Amino acid sequence: MKLNLIALYAACAVSTSVFAAPPPLAEKAQYKVGFAQSENNNPWRIAETDSFKNIAKECGWQLIVTDASGSASKQVSDVNSMIAQRVDVIFLPPREERPLVPAVKRAKARGIPVFLVDRKVDETVVKPGEDYVTFIGSDFIKQGEVAAELLVKLSGGKGKIIQLEGTTGSTSALDHVVGFNSVIAKYPDMEIVASQTGDYARDKGRKVMETLLQTNPDVTMVWAHNDEMALGAIRAIEAAGLVPGKDIIVGGKDGTRDGLQAIIDGKMAFIVESTPKFGPLACETMKRYASGEKIEPWVKTEDRIFDASNAAQHINDAF
Repeated sequence: MKLNLIALYAACAVSTSVFAAPPPLAEKAQYKVGFAQSENNNPWRIAETDSFKNIAKECGWQLIVTDASGSASKQVSDVNSMIAQRVDVIFLPPREERPLVPAVKRAKARGIPVFLVDRKVDETVVKPGEDYVTFIGSDFIKQGEVAAELLVKLSGGKGKIIQLEGTTGSTSALDHVVGFNSVIAKYPDMEIVASQTGDYARDKGRKVMETLLQTNPDVTMVWAHNDEMALGAIRAIEAAGLVPGKDIIVGGKDGTRDGLQAIIDGKMAFIVESTPKFGPLACETMKRYASGEKIEPWVKTEDRIFDASNAAQHINDAF
């Protein structure tokens, strides 16, 4: 019995050592790939899913796509199902940073490399280069900083702001708040009078904005963590008898077709881009990893700013 226990302990020690890094990935012509989408209920998420579907054949993917319908627990179940199906790779845009940690760990333990897309998980618990390969996505803190700086410029550094936040507990929403608030705090004549989640949804953004306008009738600016909430806010502003773009400056984030049209129409001042088209970059990064290349912990995407000077130029390329 002692010998068996010693052998088991040694085997566990070897296993831990082997998996100090993410599981390796062999080079081959075809891969069984899982894409565990968090939801497909808005243009950004639909465009992200389509981007993976569109690159699948070219990249040699037999693609399994799931939709968690906005539920972190469902997304965990989706990842577990992919593990059971013995996929080669999992691409995961985690809805929230903490609930998906066990799923990432479980995939690693089963020898399946995970690539996080668009959002991160809690890096105090799991880390890139150890528990998962890398994070492919934008710099959310920088996006928040850029949005704040644009509002400072447009307002002359004075005014009251409503911030419509993304999904509670998501790294994107948390980092946007950090970046945005850090810049606004430098300007004593600017005040964030309300900051509340609209869950990245147009109608919820509208409802939240309607309520916040009632308690903050003197607000002069709105920044929403995505175009959908910004468009909802515009509807609420108009319903209150105010003029978006004149009475209240509105800024968004993403770069949707409807968002760019709102800029053209003079209702939205700017959009900080956040591309959903990760498919080609995900394919390239996966192939680099399979070839044995060491992948940087963060594969960053480059984001632009859309405003009245270039919205019409880019609208036909928008999603």
